[in-house]
Amino acid sequence: MLSNDNAAHPTTILLIRHGETAWNAEKRLQGHLDIPLNAEGERQAALLGAALAGERIDHIVSSDLQRARQTAEAIAAVRSTKVGVDAGLRERCYGGFEGLLYSEIAARFPLQFAAWQARDVDGVLPPGANRGETFREFYDRVTSAIAVYAAAHPGKTVALVAHGGVLECAYRSALGLSLETPRDFKVLNASVNRFVVKEGRLRLLSWGEVGHLRPAVLDDLM
Repeated sequence: MLSNDNAAHPTTILLIRHGETAWNAEKRLQGHLDIPLNAEGERQAALLGAALAGERIDHIVSSDLQRARQTAEAIAAVRSTKVGVDAGLRERCYGGFEGLLYSEIAARFPLQFAAWQARDVDGVLPPGANRGETFREFYDRVTSAIAVYAAAHPGKTVALVAHGGVLECAYRSALGLSLETPRDFKVLNASVNRFVVKEGRLRLLSWGEVGHLRPAVLDDLM
């Protein structure tokens, strides 16, 4: 359960996934590796910033990885707001899986890949440039980070710009889903996902808003 000391003034959380990267497009696992947005991701971020320009946002905080920071800066640019940076909002660290295509992970680490696909939430990942996190460790890190912002900004709206795994953890927390259940919901690049922290709980208001990205599709057709 997330905590919010001032239940009379719930905190609104806009949880936003970064725009597309080249590695997203080719399904190469990023984790803690610091990959920038590609051209499509930059366009998505600009559309996202324009779509949120008229909304109240009191604070913008980003993961320290550049794909999230670039997306957050696009939101901040239209409102002259500074972006805070928090490594606690990083994607899950996948250890030796990072930098590999899913097919390469399956071939190189068959046992660990099978455990990952079977949602072994305490499964240990192979070592790599970074130490991998179990899914339980990652979930605890993410929900704790969100709780900090909820408690610190009662009655405010906080935009947290992060990663697909971070969005997944928030969704599971809000709906009370077991960590072992499959991820049968979409986590979209440059999507807006709205939550409120009320009476000590993270509650989902809306999920997967991407209507702001449609102009990019129309541009391609014209």
